[in-house]
Amino acid sequence: MIRVVVDSIRVSLLTQHRVVVLRETDSTRYLPIWIGPFEAEAIAMAIQGHEPQRPMTHDLLKSMIGDLGGHISHIFVSDIQDSTFFARIVIEQQGRTIEVDARPSDAVALAVRTEAPIYVEAHVLDQAGVHFEDDEQIAPQEPTAHPAEPEPEVSDESMSIFRDFINTLDLDNSGKGGEKP
Repeated sequence: MIRVVVDSIRVSLLTQHRVVVLRETDSTRYLPIWIGPFEAEAIAMAIQGHEPQRPMTHDLLKSMIGDLGGHISHIFVSDIQDSTFFARIVIEQQGRTIEVDARPSDAVALAVRTEAPIYVEAHVLDQAGVHFEDDEQIAPQEPTAHPAEPEPEVSDESMSIFRDFINTLDLDNSGKGGEKP
């Protein structure tokens, strides 16, 4: 297994999809993994040291594992199949080791909260890792497993309700509190 760290959380300007970028600790090889917006927020909050007023799901899991006498030893991205990544959370509890299947985003969110090391299986980095030099920017491709849905066609008929609403607006009085005299 190869040790990585969270390099960044990025957002596609075109689609608003999020990606967590893992960086090999002793290399310029990166592993971009597309994740959901809530998981991206959970990872970013933990990295920035923000404490939510109430426990979020990953905070709850961290507390439960600790209350049950365990701690997260490490997490690792274990496989990639058809552009889908798989991860494992390794928990040490009272002399035994427990491995739990997880999405990489959830595993990383727990790792950053517990300061657990993050690893990636070599074959995953070989297949999906990308090399960049210092002057290059990471520009991950859109996920191929979930192509964007085509834009629906808009007809004049379906837009008529909006056109009617816009035609009723009194834009001359917009600077007077929005109310007509």
